[in-house]
Amino acid sequence: MALLNFKKRDAGATAPAPVNPQVEAFLQGYSIEVMPRTAEKVENFRDLLPQGTRVYIAHIEGTPIEDMVATAKRLADEGYPVMPHFPARIIKDAATLENWIAMYQGEAGVDQGLILAGGVEKPHGDFHASTQLLETGLFDRAGFKRLHVAGHPEGNRDIDPDGSRKNVDAALQWKQKFSEQTDAEMALATQFAFDAKPIIAWADALREAGITLPIHIGIAGPAKLQTLIKFAIACGVGPSLKVLQKRAMDVSKLLLPYEPTDVLTELAAHKAANPDFNIEKVHFFPLGGIKTNANWAIEHGGASGVPANQQG
Repeated sequence: MALLNFKKRDAGATAPAPVNPQVEAFLQGYSIEVMPRTAEKVENFRDLLPQGTRVYIAHIEGTPIEDMVATAKRLADEGYPVMPHFPARIIKDAATLENWIAMYQGEAGVDQGLILAGGVEKPHGDFHASTQLLETGLFDRAGFKRLHVAGHPEGNRDIDPDGSRKNVDAALQWKQKFSEQTDAEMALATQFAFDAKPIIAWADALREAGITLPIHIGIAGPAKLQTLIKFAIACGVGPSLKVLQKRAMDVSKLLLPYEPTDVLTELAAHKAANPDFNIEKVHFFPLGGIKTNANWAIEHGGASGVPANQQG
């Protein structure tokens, strides 16, 4: 099976393809990631996303906390549970973290967050790792009901410069133990990847190592190949980047859109055959745009993709 699904659209085709019931089931309760500037482009999320879709808000270095909170409030007002990022390396100290939590809760009723190191080389203050944020106890004290932490199916050279998985795996063991102490529900939200087989092998290896945290697998939404390469380089996605670069050598494929159909079909079939498989949800990175991603889910997700404004 090809790692990437490049597909020319037939301009004369009008009948939608039949929905794969396994993919429909696998997409149930999917989540999606936005930023303040990308969310601004969406007039009404209820026209695009199913009721109850968890919306992560990525906090990029330099984004004012006020913009983050305003986006969270807007999404909450439209009826969506919001999960803002808390990147350790851009949070100056515990007082700043406490203030951010208070702002999110006061303005938008936030009770969940993605706790991660953050892709910043030099920390802004006291924190450099997600574990340090969790150790403050501030999320539990604020009554957060859900805490997600990062997973890396292809490793992370920012954490393990030697290309091994030593530090990543040690951090996962720590987070597993923390999950047994906190009142919050926890899960692993992963970086995006394009090939199902290594994802499955990674997830199985985690379970064998005693990591039982549910996995919300990162999937890149439909996008141009050039866009995917740009994000893969920025995010340090190794093996997937090699796949994309190989595809880029074929000029005939350079302008064709990527769609996540193949990787999701394979993961969904594996989940259907192995119900205890520890990937529980899909988390979309809408690299080609929120509307494009949502429309793909509407087209391929059956009941799992129906927007809130179309639900009975």
